[in-house]
Amino acid sequence: MRRDVRILLVGDEGVGKSTIVTSLIKESFVAHVQHIVPEVTIPPETTPENVTTYIVDSGAGPQDRTHLESEIRKAHVICVVYSIDNPQSFDRIPTFWLPHFRQLGVNVPVILVGNKIDLRGGEVTNEALEEEIVPIMNEFKEVETCVECSAKLPLNVSEVFYFAQKAVLHPTAPLYDSREHVLKPACIAALRRIFKLCDTNKDGILDAAELNEFQRKCFDAPLQLQELEGIKAMVQEHAEGGVRDEGLTEIGFLYLHTMFIQRGRLETTWTVLRKFGYAEDLRLTESFLLPKFDVPTDCSVELSPIGYQFFTEVFENFDKDQDGALKPSELEDLFSTSPGNPWAAQKFPDTTLATDSGAVTLQGWLAQWSMTTLLDHKTTLAYLAYLGFPKEPRTNALQITRARKIDRRKGKVTRNVFLCYVCGAAGSGKTSLLRAFAGKGFMGSYEPTNKMISVVNAVDIDGSEKYLVLQEFGSRYEAETLRNQKKTDLADVIVYVHDSSDTNSFSYISNLRQQYSLDHIPTLFVATKSDLDLALQRHEVQPDVYCRRLGLQVPVAVSVKAGQTADVFHAICSVAMNPLSAIPGGADRAMSATRKLRMYFTLTAIVGGCTAGLVMLIRTLLRNGSAGLPAWSTPWATWLVGSKK
Repeated sequence: MRRDVRILLVGDEGVGKSTIVTSLIKESFVAHVQHIVPEVTIPPETTPENVTTYIVDSGAGPQDRTHLESEIRKAHVICVVYSIDNPQSFDRIPTFWLPHFRQLGVNVPVILVGNKIDLRGGEVTNEALEEEIVPIMNEFKEVETCVECSAKLPLNVSEVFYFAQKAVLHPTAPLYDSREHVLKPACIAALRRIFKLCDTNKDGILDAAELNEFQRKCFDAPLQLQELEGIKAMVQEHAEGGVRDEGLTEIGFLYLHTMFIQRGRLETTWTVLRKFGYAEDLRLTESFLLPKFDVPTDCSVELSPIGYQFFTEVFENFDKDQDGALKPSELEDLFSTSPGNPWAAQKFPDTTLATDSGAVTLQGWLAQWSMTTLLDHKTTLAYLAYLGFPKEPRTNALQITRARKIDRRKGKVTRNVFLCYVCGAAGSGKTSLLRAFAGKGFMGSYEPTNKMISVVNAVDIDGSEKYLVLQEFGSRYEAETLRNQKKTDLADVIVYVHDSSDTNSFSYISNLRQQYSLDHIPTLFVATKSDLDLALQRHEVQPDVYCRRLGLQVPVAVSVKAGQTADVFHAICSVAMNPLSAIPGGADRAMSATRKLRMYFTLTAIVGGCTAGLVMLIRTLLRNGSAGLPAWSTPWATWLVGSKK
């Protein structure tokens, strides 16, 4: 919300603009004031809205034109003052002042201020005032309201600035169509979404408990029983279908906010909207959707127990038929408070566990969110907001893991979600392996993979549930991924797949390993299509010998077609949890390679420093000979000079 408000007073000469400002400051009438009162700053602690307020006076003479136009452009709200005893000053509002603002390209709220009501003869009813003001408000939507005051008495002076503040902080225009006297579509959509989020048991009404929680969230106070009964009675009287089964329906909820706005209590509706993350354009703010959440290098993000609990409750609330799975219609309802299904472009639910009819099981639902959090935690953060995570900070639903390098050095992994890259030649059976992992049937026909595929499932390791994400990149993106060190550093395991019935399949893997630096990643080899005849691979050594030379277990033989997966997914998770056991060449080799690399850079720096020193020594010798040098340097000097000759 805005932290300051700039109020500009304009109007014809003699209407009392400067007197209104001085009456506010002095709290009494000042008969003689200067032509333009200097800008006034009111500190936040003295205003009801707790914002810094700047009040700017202006003149209407020809000499004031430049200053006036400059201030109009800077104003957050403009008070157009007219005098009750000068009808012409009122007539010039729709004929000069309001068109003038539009000519300058200014679109801010406008408050009409009728000054000098102490000079009015007789009483004027609200109906009569409305007859004068409504035609102007209908033509100029920027006009928020009209306030009558007297700077002399003084009367209603502070109200002028209160309404001006409200027009900026709680504007009418985004919420309400003053001509049609109805809520605007964007406001209705936002309030409907809020209603759905507050209806925690999804029965279509807000019962006493849900209304109390809504009141606590928005206004930090419970709703008294008497207040609740009063609200329901009023809604029941004026809004047909607004109350059902002792609860407030969506119709009743919308009616309440319409009434608040019509009675000038826009701050109530705006407080609700802002508590649920909406900005003045009635869109959820980026800061609300993506709160600060820094992830250190080499760490990953997982759902915390609080996060898993929330997504479990969401699943159960929308599983209307309680069959343990979310069908497409239930998913559509679930995501109705968001931009839509975040996995629509990923062939969901093929990416996780689902029933034969395509309904997502609870295990598949939690696995999908585990994968999303691992691969793109910002999407999870945003959807926690879209789906109504109840308590802030929302980041409590996530947790950051220990760095992979530390895990590998200690040989003990503390994470619960693992990322595995699956690589191999086209047609080697990678996609079939991924489909089997997600519980999908075998596809007899071969279709080349041309985009990245990710699937996820839970794996039981010694009674502890871990989530494993398998990724296949396709021919288009595999090279791009493997040459990118930032991406390869994210992998917990790399699985090399070859078709045991294809003589050329294994050489593709061997070439990959030679081409890219991947030996720091825990590795597992898998031989697919074991139901077919074993072919002799066209490679200098056969796969089992190749693996033994690397200190790795021999390829795990599987046949997806025959349903024989040899618990390969358990093996992948075991490798991820015990990374030192599956480093090509052994853990010592990996650590040794790291030490050698560090030693290389250290020696390079030392040699580089020595070289610089020797060059200086040569220059000294060539200029002066070896005389005067320390004894330890003479043999070096003689050799260097000799070699120079």
